[in-house]
Amino acid sequence: MKVFKNFTDYSSQKPLALSLGMFDGVHLGHKSIIDELTKIGTENNLETAILTFWPHPRFVFNPNEDLKLLNTLEEKKQLVEKYGIDNLFLKEFDEEFRNLTGEEFVHQILVDKLNVKYLIIGYDHSFGKNKSGNFELLQKLSKELDFEVEQMEAINIHENNISSTKVRNALLAGNVKEANEMLGYSYSVSGTVVHGKKIGRTIGYPTANIDTESIKLLPKKGAYIVEVFVKGNQYKGMLSIGTNPTVNGEKLTVEVYILDFEDDIYEEKITVSFRDFLHDEIKFEGLDKLIERLDEDKRITEKFDF
Repeated sequence: MKVFKNFTDYSSQKPLALSLGMFDGVHLGHKSIIDELTKIGTENNLETAILTFWPHPRFVFNPNEDLKLLNTLEEKKQLVEKYGIDNLFLKEFDEEFRNLTGEEFVHQILVDKLNVKYLIIGYDHSFGKNKSGNFELLQKLSKELDFEVEQMEAINIHENNISSTKVRNALLAGNVKEANEMLGYSYSVSGTVVHGKKIGRTIGYPTANIDTESIKLLPKKGAYIVEVFVKGNQYKGMLSIGTNPTVNGEKLTVEVYILDFEDDIYEEKITVSFRDFLHDEIKFEGLDKLIERLDEDKRITEKFDF
């Protein structure tokens, strides 16, 4: 897959089948669009492309908003490439771009610069200044500018439309199974293992503290069953997101106890994939009660069907 940050860097002999949007999470709704793109591309000898924005436009419109994303940039690239897209455009949402009307965007970018011959948009997508671009405008312009346009229907799970917002809300409620169902894969968080207070090793549960990207959404505070990927291997794990209230902690940490594992992994890159929610964050009366609960969590994790 080729990645472009500037439209001027792009050139191809083949026209494009393209979709545009944030694609945060690259969930099953997004995948349905990508599947249709690849089908259309194969049938019509077109290259496929996704046009998305980085950073997220909401950081431009609301710079003080504490928006957390489902994907880091690297995760988004990996998912889009995994699903077979030929080209990924990562456009900065700058002042010039945000002032393009929907019609100007279609003329100047999609047709003149990218030679789009087939455009697919999501069921609720709008674009351009003041959201002046929509499916109706695209239908009108497609006849004038010689391209085809298709609007995808919403993808439903349990009679609910899938959206990035709904995935975020599920994770913030601790409903990782529901989030994973909408994503089509297990939600994951990556980072570097850093030194912590090392309290876990004194009670028989040494944890790896993960320094995550600040832009990445963390699920609700609590304990989770996770898969752990480190040094090319996969393990079962129990992960905690919280402030360690039992020992009067204040800073939010992400810590994972890896079952059947004793290696030194400080400064190693680690990825954890969320599989199930164990319980909310609890302030125990003492370390003995904490250990009892950790023992129970470990039993549940060992029995969990990965």
